Amino acid sequence: MNKIKLLSKLVLIISITLLVGLKFCCPKDDDYIPGLNTLENKTFIRDSLPYTIKVNRDIVVEHYFEFMDSLVEKYDFHTPYNLTEHLLVRSNYWILDKLQNTDYYIMKALDSFVYNQKEIIVLPKNSFIKIPDSILASKLINSFKNTLIDVNIPEFKLRIYEDSVRLYEFLIRVGRHEKKYLKMSGRVEDLRTKTGTGIIVNFVKNPRYVNPVNNHQYLVTRRDDKKVTKLPKIPFLETKINGVKNGQLIHPTTNPITLGKAYSNGCIGTREADAWVIYYYAPIDTKIKIRYDLMVINENGETKVLEDIYRYAK
Repeated sequence: MNKIKLLSKLVLIISITLLVGLKFCCPKDDDYIPGLNTLENKTFIRDSLPYTIKVNRDIVVEHYFEFMDSLVEKYDFHTPYNLTEHLLVRSNYWILDKLQNTDYYIMKALDSFVYNQKEIIVLPKNSFIKIPDSILASKLINSFKNTLIDVNIPEFKLRIYEDSVRLYEFLIRVGRHEKKYLKMSGRVEDLRTKTGTGIIVNFVKNPRYVNPVNNHQYLVTRRDDKKVTKLPKIPFLETKINGVKNGQLIHPTTNPITLGKAYSNGCIGTREADAWVIYYYAPIDTKIKIRYDLMVINENGETKVLEDIYRYAK
């Protein structure tokens, strides 16, 4: 009998020892202490990458970028690649869809008048954001490297290409054919949109809307339907063309009636919904080509000669 008790105690001691050992050598997910690893000169926490992030409160446009930046800052240390806002959104296309649908005119078509687009919820509470794995992230990074923003001025078109595949085509407005004194620059400027090749060099995520003619900042806008609203919070993309940053931006217009025209002070204007797409397909260093081709081929394969809006041929 004593031998049986002794054997039972021994089994109990061994079991407790094994359980304690498992606790520290094989911890649960919630108390896991991950090891460190390195990949491509980046240190990251191994095996700690969550598959999804649950949004614990409604995120409106006003606070959208701050929230996305906080996710990048928090989880970048957990990925073997450099996590970016662009990678997150391109891995969660529903976010881009939500952002596009904040377009004033899309909301209007749904019989919804929106005075302040910044108050629209774009990341609903209890929605999930996936962090891309290394395979998807690598694919997207390679996609960004092979993306080209192509603008043909007299065609009033901006296209997004990946390699030779056209992904998107958007109607735009371009600079007017005139020279004018702009108080913002302090000199007379040629307002025609400049041609050349270059890259996207900067984003303005919370742009100031300023009339360059008188340098006056404005906070509201009169829409095509004559209604006044607050201005949206959609990024402006700054370009560097032929090695020069000349203030030529790609940004949304609140008056799409001006698209398809030479109307701006040199910038390339787009619809609000289209501006979101361009932004998320064109991270910093994305290639851009701005051309002035009068001979184009339409969808039927026919050659078409465009109007020489800048009178370059004369």
